[in-house]
Amino acid sequence: MVNSRRPSPPGSGRCFRPLAGALATGYTRTMTTCHIHLLNARHNLTPVLSEIRQASRDAVARASIHADLPDFDLVLRAQSDRSADGAVQGHCPSPGVVEVAVNPARFAPDAFGRALVRQLAHLLRWSGPGYGRSLGEALVSEGLAGHFVLQVLGGQPDATDAVRPAQGAMRQAMNEWARQDYDHGRWFGGKGDLRRGTGNSLGHRLVAEHLAHHPNDNAALLALAPADPFRQALRRLAASEGQAEGPAPDAPPSEA
Repeated sequence: MVNSRRPSPPGSGRCFRPLAGALATGYTRTMTTCHIHLLNARHNLTPVLSEIRQASRDAVARASIHADLPDFDLVLRAQSDRSADGAVQGHCPSPGVVEVAVNPARFAPDAFGRALVRQLAHLLRWSGPGYGRSLGEALVSEGLAGHFVLQVLGGQPDATDAVRPAQGAMRQAMNEWARQDYDHGRWFGGKGDLRRGTGNSLGHRLVAEHLAHHPNDNAALLALAPADPFRQALRRLAASEGQAEGPAPDAPPSEA
């Protein structure tokens, strides 16, 4: 139970959002409870366990200054992925659950924190429309997540948010906006003819375009916003780059 005073069993933990950080902003917020679940039976995480716990607490505390995070479970596991983004990978598969995989040999608190804050943006969105089923909804969810990282932690956009989309990708995105049978791996994972991160980059740019026209908004305030109003931002971007809505070369037909 959350209020239990019994010590947590080995391999588990809790992180609470401290009230002081929120009070410093002038807002009164309820406390968020995060239960940490360590998949560490083989002790792969043990060498960086204290750093992981501290980085988790810090990320939750900083994100909570900007948004009322719902209570959630944080599942942490080790992985041996040596790819460019294999040091830390996050996922928010359902309401109240965040999963983060880390390569202990490459653990870096800052990178871990950014990955976790990104998933906290998805956690927030699950309290409203969710991640979404269509391409347009996925673009908005990823775009808001990238901007939430900037709002909370500052710095430059993450690498996948700064990818330069191939010519015609923006027009394809407009044509496929409402499609629920879109290929997620193609748009976001580089599995096909589009560069890896194309969807993240387009989402980041369309949210930036929306914010430029609505300066009183921010990623936290837009966490529960429906995706369709952002479609106009994508149209403006496409028009500015000469990619008017219409058939794109080799693009699958759009659903009505």
